[in-house]
Amino acid sequence: MSTDRPHSVSVAGVIVDDQGRALLIQRRDNGQWEPPGGVLEREETIPEALQREVLEETGVKIALPATLTGVYKNMTGLIVSLVFRCEAADGTPTTGAETRALRWATREEVTELADEAYAIRVLDALDATTPPAIRAHDGVKLV
Repeated sequence: MSTDRPHSVSVAGVIVDDQGRALLIQRRDNGQWEPPGGVLEREETIPEALQREVLEETGVKIALPATLTGVYKNMTGLIVSLVFRCEAADGTPTTGAETRALRWATREEVTELADEAYAIRVLDALDATTPPAIRAHDGVKLV
């Protein structure tokens, strides 16, 4: 068994509006566009982390349960991400401590704004196929 550092687990929520657009955030720390999300805290369940991260980054409370649409491994950063298609339950999208900007994006805008590794997560969520997508990337590009 390897003694390398362990993987972390993150969640992301792709909120889809009634026009089929996805809510993207522009992160304050790196300026990248992606779906809201983050790393699970030790005591959290996956749904709790998903709801917390989306609320922190967008001001929107999501309805649970959400639909798992993909599992993604960042081969460089050793992060396994679970991505869910979500429905807004309450709140209005707003920026916060971690979010520079928000935008409802069409499929085409998603591919223009986000790096491939994040765009594919949003597109998979918009497609919401069964079974969920399972993909690997290097942090930017699919591998």
